[in-house]
Amino acid sequence: MKYVTEYRDPELVTHYLDAIRQKVTRPWFIMEICGGQTHSLVKNGLLDLLPEEVIMVHGPGCPVCVTSAGLIDKAVELMQQGVIMCSFGDMVRVPGTSQSLLQAKAAGGDLRILYSPLEAVNIAAANPDREVVFFAVGFETTAPSNALAVMHAQKLGLKNFSLLVSHVLVPPAMEAILDDEFCNINAFLGAGHVCTIMGLDEYYPLAEKYKIPIVISGFEPADLLCAIYHAVVQLEEGKHEVENQYTRFVKEHGNGRAKAVVEEIFMVGDQEWRGIGKISDSGLVMRPEYAAYDAAAKFAIKTKSESCASKCIAGEILKGQKKPFECQEFRKTCNPSNPLGAPMVSSEGACAAYYHYS
Repeated sequence: MKYVTEYRDPELVTHYLDAIRQKVTRPWFIMEICGGQTHSLVKNGLLDLLPEEVIMVHGPGCPVCVTSAGLIDKAVELMQQGVIMCSFGDMVRVPGTSQSLLQAKAAGGDLRILYSPLEAVNIAAANPDREVVFFAVGFETTAPSNALAVMHAQKLGLKNFSLLVSHVLVPPAMEAILDDEFCNINAFLGAGHVCTIMGLDEYYPLAEKYKIPIVISGFEPADLLCAIYHAVVQLEEGKHEVENQYTRFVKEHGNGRAKAVVEEIFMVGDQEWRGIGKISDSGLVMRPEYAAYDAAAKFAIKTKSESCASKCIAGEILKGQKKPFECQEFRKTCNPSNPLGAPMVSSEGACAAYYHYS
């Protein structure tokens, strides 16, 4: 398959590994932002092949992992009010304060697992006497499709469709990580799918402010090793630039049409990150003129405080301060059948990656 198999070529992988070994002279801590990158590093054994001087640190991973327990509580409460709750499958087992969406379904709630938010619009059109809410979770990557769902619902004149929004933005999270007093990150691998939408513009100020290299990377083994090599070269040479390894998909200014759709429906606002806390201007929220499609504004939902399992160290894992195997509950009380936190549930969570592949 073009653009995939060639980036799994063992000879190309060996080439980049040799190049990294020849260039690195001291320990460097490099954080990959995306959980898809984490899974590729672990699944393909790259962490064991890299020289010991290159220490990969796993970052926030995925929006499922950082969606707050309080927001899941709101989704559960809507189901208890009789709303048809629609969601991607990776969200339904993430624990809230007391229940997951799947547990709420088992208790009688109406939960539909979908592949696209446009399916939720169709459900609303077919059920005019029921309220339909789509749990809109994602990085910048999924924001265009969720925005289009609102536009489509408006075009159809639907009054019973809305979004429960949990969109998080990557650059503010990177800045929060760098501002943490325990941060030891020397370079970042940026998420290629996010930059396919947003481009590189937001990363230049970060690289300059924190004097840190940022290399936008794909997800295949050769992609990641190529990006790691470029990060190591910059670190060894004392540079702090934004580089684009994922040129086959990422353009300098991203996808203009997709960004325009997002900006029509959403605006930047504060967001609560699970295990991390509130980060200013780190999420997308519905614009006031689309309040009719904003479930948080449309329904009377009780605000519940963030509460994670006391034994779960998801916050430390999401900030790259600890690895999954450093958690005392890993593979014991915490496993995919009994997850204590979102990183064990999500298909892109670091804990799930280590559980299945390490």
